[in-house]
Amino acid sequence: MDAPIVTRSLLLTCAPHPDDPATLALAQVLADAWDAHGRQRLPLPGLDGPTHQGLMDHWFPRADTLLGLDWPALADAQRVEPRLDEIDDVSSLLRDHADPSASAEQVAAVAHALACACLGNNHLWQDLGLPSRAALSALIDTWFPALAQRNDQNMKWKKFFYKQLCLREELFICKAPTCGVCTDHAVCFGPEDASAATIPLLPTAP
Repeated sequence: MDAPIVTRSLLLTCAPHPDDPATLALAQVLADAWDAHGRQRLPLPGLDGPTHQGLMDHWFPRADTLLGLDWPALADAQRVEPRLDEIDDVSSLLRDHADPSASAEQVAAVAHALACACLGNNHLWQDLGLPSRAALSALIDTWFPALAQRNDQNMKWKKFFYKQLCLREELFICKAPTCGVCTDHAVCFGPEDASAATIPLLPTAP
């Protein structure tokens, strides 16, 4: 059995709500990071040791002991991530549209996991270890309802996040004035099944 699958299974065994989409997403992102970078580094770049410990205590109680995590040694064990600014931008976008009744700490954990997964090469729901795009949509609707409501044309989520960042910075890099007349419409709005090919985030002008 592959290492990330084993780690993810261990995390979910300790989770109070192992079938919850947010729990599944966090377990996948943490397991992938530990498999790629080892347990001597904090798995989520941009979050410090105490934040990681709080995340684990809430979402996966007792898993840190089973994984042999040494929190004092990990206090400043940040790993280098060249795309950290990108993670921060996506996480900030999500947190700005979070459910106001949700815990800020839990919102931050879910937002950061989604932002880290956006660096992956597959559809976002796949890199989050979710069973379908519908599960990802349910997660976003629960935790970031204001953002979910803005995606009223059902754009692919990763593309939608990055388009929102472009709009926020007034960067208009799409080659058509509206999605409805874009020749690459299917790139942003096509099906997201497990066999679909990975494609660039946003169509760029020639």
